[in-house]
Amino acid sequence: MYLGLAILSAAALAFEITLTRLFSVTQWYHFAFLAISVALLGYGASGTLLSLVPRWARPPAVRRASIGSLLFALSIVGAYLGLNYIPFDSYRIACEPIQLLYLTLTYLALAIPFFCAGLVTGVLLAAYAPQAAPLYAANLLGSALGGVVPVLLLPLLGEGTVLAIAALGLLAVPAFQFSIPDRRGAVHHRVLHIPLLFLCLLLAFLAWDLPAALELRLSPYKGLSQVLRFPDAQIIWQRWNSFSRVDRVTSSAIRSAPGLSLNYPGDLPAEDGLFVDGDDLSPVLLDTTEVQTFTDFLPAALAYQLRPAARVLVLEPRGGLDLWLALSHGAESVVAVESNPLLVEAAGAVYQDPRVKVVTEEGRSYVRRSGERFDLIHLSLSDSYRPVTSGAYSLGERYDLTVEAFQDYLAQLRPGGLLVVERWLQLPPSEELRAGATAVEALRRAGVQEPASHLAVLRDWQLGLILVRSGPFTASELAAIRQFAQARGLDLVALPGLTEAETNQYNVLPESVYYRAFQRLLLRPKQLYADHPYLVHPATDDRPFFFHFFRWSQTPAILQQLGKTWQPWGGSGYFVLLALLAIAVVTSIGLIVFPLAVSPTFQASKELRGRVLIYFGLLGLGFLFVEIPLIQRFILFLGRPVYAFTAVVASLLFFSGLGSLSVARLPVRRTLPVLVVMLWFYPLGLPVLIQALLGFPLLIRLLATGLSLAPLGFLMGLPFPGGLAWLREEAPGLIPWAWAINGCASVLSSILAAIIALSAGFSWVLAAAGLTYAGAWLVLRRTRG
Repeated sequence: MYLGLAILSAAALAFEITLTRLFSVTQWYHFAFLAISVALLGYGASGTLLSLVPRWARPPAVRRASIGSLLFALSIVGAYLGLNYIPFDSYRIACEPIQLLYLTLTYLALAIPFFCAGLVTGVLLAAYAPQAAPLYAANLLGSALGGVVPVLLLPLLGEGTVLAIAALGLLAVPAFQFSIPDRRGAVHHRVLHIPLLFLCLLLAFLAWDLPAALELRLSPYKGLSQVLRFPDAQIIWQRWNSFSRVDRVTSSAIRSAPGLSLNYPGDLPAEDGLFVDGDDLSPVLLDTTEVQTFTDFLPAALAYQLRPAARVLVLEPRGGLDLWLALSHGAESVVAVESNPLLVEAAGAVYQDPRVKVVTEEGRSYVRRSGERFDLIHLSLSDSYRPVTSGAYSLGERYDLTVEAFQDYLAQLRPGGLLVVERWLQLPPSEELRAGATAVEALRRAGVQEPASHLAVLRDWQLGLILVRSGPFTASELAAIRQFAQARGLDLVALPGLTEAETNQYNVLPESVYYRAFQRLLLRPKQLYADHPYLVHPATDDRPFFFHFFRWSQTPAILQQLGKTWQPWGGSGYFVLLALLAIAVVTSIGLIVFPLAVSPTFQASKELRGRVLIYFGLLGLGFLFVEIPLIQRFILFLGRPVYAFTAVVASLLFFSGLGSLSVARLPVRRTLPVLVVMLWFYPLGLPVLIQALLGFPLLIRLLATGLSLAPLGFLMGLPFPGGLAWLREEAPGLIPWAWAINGCASVLSSILAAIIALSAGFSWVLAAAGLTYAGAWLVLRRTRG
């Protein structure tokens, strides 16, 4: 029975993690939080059903557990088909009411597997209440092991990983059947194992050799989908790893040169395109005969004119355009730090140039580890243009664009070295203005009293170029910048001694808005941050949401344009989170209250039911308030969202499982205050750990992640089985309801955590977690025993 529950729990968490990857490819990365809320909604609904049908939770329950495991495995296949074939379109949702139906169907299809897994867990916890602690431990320990399954299988199977996880879920069925006490059905059970084995083999075969009908279907608005609409476009290379899917596409229509001067006299070179998770096209040059002339008209060529024969560090060069820029302008040496080895393999030639040293790791980790000094550090433009008007892309973390990141880069520059940053232009100024604000704040933290003398900003019609110098610009450099801008038709935005009359001359706007915005940034930053139409204060490691520009003053404009702009969710952006929260609140209230109205098993007093509601509700809120910000915080430390998700979740669940086994020896009333204090001190200690070990090898960082989360996870594993032990004594019939409450509260927690992190930072989410566990402790103090 314990083995069956562990296998099922492993498959459930593996499916949840895989869903985050599927959302990243089919939609966008910031949709991945839906995977968590979908999973927890299924768990909450399962507890509600058990409250309504209490006879399912009576021993022997392992037969029902085996049926639930079978339904779980089959529903995974159904959920994947639903994700692939239900024609939900987030862009059309404001103008086509049927899209709401499609969204509901998609949500339900994805929730059913977790409903089945939750049903099995709830049945066993209620039917075998005296063994609740080891059962809960089996659930947590199995989940922890399941966290590594996608990391191992995605590089081998890609989207076929879903079918392999379904096969894993099927293995729980015979485990439960072997524990059925009725031996008279033993022969019957063995007969059932034959079709189960056949189904497992079939799923494994399909996972390895996926039919075209089961291949993942991307949103038609992703860059890859758009390019493949050209008649001669075709994918010539495709690979998965645990954190991305990379495609190389050939087409005569691909021409990408962000920021290329309109004065460029030649023809654009032939290119292939690289796509990561179906988006963010990065060019791969096929014809390099005229590469110097071509790259000389890119804005970043200015940095190489100012620093000839430079030692260059290029961060995240993707398809390699910025490497060709460095090589063609006579760089003495080039270090290419690309965190995705698939991109290095797919791009080919430029990474094989003997003048290029290739390093496959995260940029900040390399900068911390290497100790090298450079004349130029070029932060490549690795993402596509995205409108920021509504906050539709707010949830994506960018740890390479935070104040702390810029401090790391500036620290590795030689005297007089340049940090080169390129960002897309937006109106009103936002993306490039925040990048400038980040650079200015990094300079100020480094002790620079006059950041304006270290900053040069230029623009064309689409791209902004920011140069940050280690030391003030010299008179000859300023003259060279003005000459380059005039020759390339670039407008000056910020430069020592610049006047407004010298700006807005080539790519003319009605007003010189970029110059004025940067002047305010340099002279009156607090006033700029307070009254600018967008939120443009610098991103930090505690709030790394570089693309979160939403502020509440935008509300009237967003509501006025709702459904009139071609953006996801009709342009509602940040309000999607609030809408999801409202839906989750209404759904959770219904799932929690409905059993009270119709089930005959709720004979406990109102006071006891109130304490159960508050205690298990606070536990549900608290666990995710810890888990989600830690996942997002460890993205910086481990480099990839899937690594952070797997390491944090697996560590917390593994040590929570060990804690659950210890609940009989460690009274929860005594351990909860320790947990609360620890949560309030974690935001202070965690940044120190990350900064100290960021430059260490990944294996060391993974080990440090597990060890740093061990005490936290251990203590978090105690309150839930401790609460079940209290409930078993006072009202065992309420155990399924407690399971429902915990799951529903977790749905709310997953969304609230995102909102708090965007608004205040990860530290405040952990502080909120401490408050919820403190509330649970106060409730527990009033119980007997």
